Amino acid sequence: MEPAGRRGLRHQRRAGTYVALWGVLGGLGYATSGVLALTALLFKMEEANLASRAKLLSVIILFFVPISPLAEPKDDLDDLNPPEPRDPDGLFISKPQNILVESGQDVVAVARVDGAQLGGKPSIKWFKGKWLELGAKSGNRFQFRESCEKESKVYTFELAISKVVPGDRGDYRCEVTAKDKKDSCSFNIDVEAGRPSGSDNVLQAFKRTNDAKDESAGELDFSGLLKKREEQAEEVKKKKKDDEEDTIPPEIWELLKGVTKKSEYERIAFQYGITDLRGMLKRLKKIKVEPKKSEAFIRKLDPAYQVDKGNKIRLMVELSNPDLPLKWYKNGQLIKPSNKYVFENVGLKRILTINKCSLADDAAYECRVNDEKSFTEVFVKEPPVTIMKGPEDQQVVVGERVVLEAEVSEEGAQVMWTKDGVELTREETFKYRFKKDGKKHFLILNEATMEDTGRYRILTNGGEAEAEVIVEEKQLEVLQGIADLTVQATEQAVFKCEVSDEKVTGRWFKNGVEVRPSKRIHISHTGRIHKLVIDDVRPEDEGDYTFVPDGYALTLSAKLNFLEIKVEYVPKQEPPKIHLDCSGKDTENTLVVVAGNKLRLDVPISGEPLPTVTWTKDGQEFSAKEGRVRLEDKHELSSFVIESAERADEGRYEIRVTNPAGEDTAAINIRVVDVPDPPEAVRVTQVGEDWAVLVWEPPKFDGGQPVTGYLVERKKKGSHRWMKLNFEVLPALTFESTRMIEGVLYEMRVFAVNAIGVSAPSLNTPPFMPIAPTSEPTHLTLEDVTDTTATLKWRPPERLGAGGIDGYLVEWCREGDTNWTPANTELVERCGLTVRGLPTGEKLLFRVVGVNIAGRSPPATMAQPVTIREIVERPKIRLPRHLRQTYVRKVGEQVNLVIPFQGKPRPQVTWTKEGGPLGEDVHVRTSDRDTVFFIRAAARGHSGRYGLSVRIEGMEDTAEMRLRIVEKPGPPKNVQVKEVWGFNALVEWEPPEDDGNAEITGYTIMKADKRTMEWFTVYEHNRPLRCTASELVMGNEYLFKVFSENLCGLSEKPGLSCNTAVIPKAELRLKPPQYQEHDFRSAPQFLTPLVDRSAVAGYSTALNCAVRGHPKPKVVWLKNQMAIGDDPKFLARHSQGVLTLLIRKPGPFDGGTYTCRAVNELGEALTECRLEIRVPQ
Repeated sequence: MEPAGRRGLRHQRRAGTYVALWGVLGGLGYATSGVLALTALLFKMEEANLASRAKLLSVIILFFVPISPLAEPKDDLDDLNPPEPRDPDGLFISKPQNILVESGQDVVAVARVDGAQLGGKPSIKWFKGKWLELGAKSGNRFQFRESCEKESKVYTFELAISKVVPGDRGDYRCEVTAKDKKDSCSFNIDVEAGRPSGSDNVLQAFKRTNDAKDESAGELDFSGLLKKREEQAEEVKKKKKDDEEDTIPPEIWELLKGVTKKSEYERIAFQYGITDLRGMLKRLKKIKVEPKKSEAFIRKLDPAYQVDKGNKIRLMVELSNPDLPLKWYKNGQLIKPSNKYVFENVGLKRILTINKCSLADDAAYECRVNDEKSFTEVFVKEPPVTIMKGPEDQQVVVGERVVLEAEVSEEGAQVMWTKDGVELTREETFKYRFKKDGKKHFLILNEATMEDTGRYRILTNGGEAEAEVIVEEKQLEVLQGIADLTVQATEQAVFKCEVSDEKVTGRWFKNGVEVRPSKRIHISHTGRIHKLVIDDVRPEDEGDYTFVPDGYALTLSAKLNFLEIKVEYVPKQEPPKIHLDCSGKDTENTLVVVAGNKLRLDVPISGEPLPTVTWTKDGQEFSAKEGRVRLEDKHELSSFVIESAERADEGRYEIRVTNPAGEDTAAINIRVVDVPDPPEAVRVTQVGEDWAVLVWEPPKFDGGQPVTGYLVERKKKGSHRWMKLNFEVLPALTFESTRMIEGVLYEMRVFAVNAIGVSAPSLNTPPFMPIAPTSEPTHLTLEDVTDTTATLKWRPPERLGAGGIDGYLVEWCREGDTNWTPANTELVERCGLTVRGLPTGEKLLFRVVGVNIAGRSPPATMAQPVTIREIVERPKIRLPRHLRQTYVRKVGEQVNLVIPFQGKPRPQVTWTKEGGPLGEDVHVRTSDRDTVFFIRAAARGHSGRYGLSVRIEGMEDTAEMRLRIVEKPGPPKNVQVKEVWGFNALVEWEPPEDDGNAEITGYTIMKADKRTMEWFTVYEHNRPLRCTASELVMGNEYLFKVFSENLCGLSEKPGLSCNTAVIPKAELRLKPPQYQEHDFRSAPQFLTPLVDRSAVAGYSTALNCAVRGHPKPKVVWLKNQMAIGDDPKFLARHSQGVLTLLIRKPGPFDGGTYTCRAVNELGEALTECRLEIRVPQ
């Protein structure tokens, strides 16, 4: 029994639940009487303890709460699914949200992309699942829309699916791609079954149908509701069965019709979210499939292939006609045969083999035969890369070099370095440097700073490792301070200090203001010495000067005192004077005139008496008074006039005035400026898929004014319409033209611009066509280096482009130099090259470029220089496993042992035997990588311990080898019969004197009757030195011999017993039995007769039968009652009574009746058959 207190608490809780339900229903606007009736019903059910009260409560809540005719439902979608915060590094402003929709309705997924951070319009792709692109399904059900807001540059992309079906449920992906950026997001569409008709007016089901009932009973009829629920459930099942065909989209049925492998049904059902696989297969059997027969293909490619990275894969199709042309494509690009891609033709089969698959081979492949195509996808599976050895913690001071080293499980693996959780990218190459060397990866900080302190982590797809770097402040020591200075006017002041670190930089301050270099003030830094030099000291230079080293809390100060000296100036009498500004200074007496304009130069002069004026141009006197260039003289004024200036008027003009009191001169440089000449050597140096790089040289004559920039124009070949490519002048001598059409010929030209105007156009470039070169080769590594050679290896570029690749060029240069020397003049097709003739001891850089019709690819350059010198490698002997134990050979056999070793340069190899030199019949041959130990015919004397020593410049490695030469042992000694009893004899012996240099593994004992001397084996592999021979024959006398045995076999000679074993004979009398000998003779009889046969002309056949008879009968074969005889076309065999007649390649005339006759002295027997020869049509 339940306690009364607990039962009361339970009733109180349930009553609270009902009151809450009452409040919900009342808040939704239902009649109070109906609510009271519902609450009363629940209380009665509680008292009756009905098992179905929970089910009824869920039904009531399901039908009451979502639907309210009086209250407007509140939209809580924003509270349930709040919008995702925008990713600051992504392209999406808003991503598509997860969608829940009923079957048969329309649905729209919206994505908004920020175009302000993109160079152009982005492209978008919609996917379902992993790889099913929805762009191919654009039509009635799938529609794609896009729009753009010009002011904010926000692109809106929409995916609309009309009348969704349950087959549309699943994960979807939206992928946005720009020129150099890419982003993607995922969302889910869930499709529910449609709500049954009439469910929107569920409240009518609650109304009582009998109006005569008592009003206090309420308005709701729950029994009627439950009956209607059962009826509606049956209708839903019936409608679900009728609408079963609409749950799977028609395009999936089309995909299922083309499936040839049973395993593909499960893959398609899993991909498209079809849970009823058995129902799908039943419906598929009912559909009449009418497969479209391919005219070109007998067998197409499988839908997908999977291969592990580094392995090879074969794609095979079978053609209906061997003469049909076939081409292979990868991602739409034509595949050319090479070491990577191998084409094979085997009958009607066409096979594409992809060797050493990499991640770049993970792509879509296509096989085309005229207008027919076959598609597939290749998925390259990359094994997880684990970290074998992680980086170590380091503690350094500011300015030191930090190298973090880690080792991974696979060469060429992609790793990521992070600092305090932030990825270190290639954009920070100036601070961080990444290096790969086989399986080792390095992160290098050339000069550490305090900001570099933190936790550095290396991550792969299979693990991670972490190390901590602590950078401490480096103490700076002042070796020489700054001294106070006192200087006079026009003298030089030099402040000098010396610190302990050559790399430390610093700044100079005067009275707290930083000092900037100028014509009088010079700042220098040489090694550890810092100088501030002030020329032509002035009074304003006086003050306090301070030197502050960068990165250190340290200052050095000194004071500059100015000593003023007064000098009295006594003016002198002036000679004749030319009144021009800055006379005598060539750099400031320059006049600039635009070509075609007029120049008039009035020069005031003074002097008493009036001086004489003389003009010269470039040293030649000029005195013309008329013409385009002339002189005009007035009182105390001399004028120089040029009408319509030309380039030839440029030069140095000098005016000299003289009188008896003296003379004065002034020089004037006249420059005539004009528009520049056209640019020269205009050429296209690089082309890409839709771009080209134009390079030119400055004009020979800039017009007298600096060229401010260039204008570039472009047109298609054959067209007369030029298009401007830049509206603002371009200061550089190169320009990249984009948005070009691949495969179209273009021409380009350039204009030069200066302050005067625009030049004439340059010559047109030769016609060129945009074709993309390959990307740079990958994984450039150094495989080996000697004093004059270096062996390089690399992998093909990740992107080949439409032009493919013709080969590779390798170049090298000295460290610090920019002159690259080609290593090969002809293109090399394989991904490796040994560069010869290199300077010994030099540090060289290597780079590799790919070349195709579009030109050279970007170079792949080694990150570190290579020292051309044989690397000293510690000697190491790689003793084979079978030589780590005693090596056994037989006498007379050859001994040929190859022992590899490593070490550079070539080590010195020494062999010894038992500490001494080798014998003359032991031969040794040594190469750079191994040593060969050879004995032509081994003898017992060659056994022993052999030592091998490999030495390089004081470093040595040794190994020891044990050699044993064995042969057959000698015979056992003292073999004798010790005891005889009954039919048994005990034989004993002693071990042989010579065991053949091997362990005795056993003995073989043989016996012989002394009368017949026929030897029979008694025991083999007997290990004890005794043996009991049993089952001896009574009355016989036996001899015994024993052979010793080792791993070479039995001894050549046995050990004979010195005595015999006599088995005594009892008195027995033999009584032979009386019997009559049986007569086994019989006449010939065919057990298996010949049977009629039919053979094809040209194919050998045989006739078989079986005969019995004694004595053995003589067999004769006949054809058409004629003996066959020795005809070579027929071959008769007789084996154990089975008779066979083989007829080689019969013709039409070989048909007929064949007879086999068997004859002996007791009779004869016949059998015959009919042979029919068919000639194929």
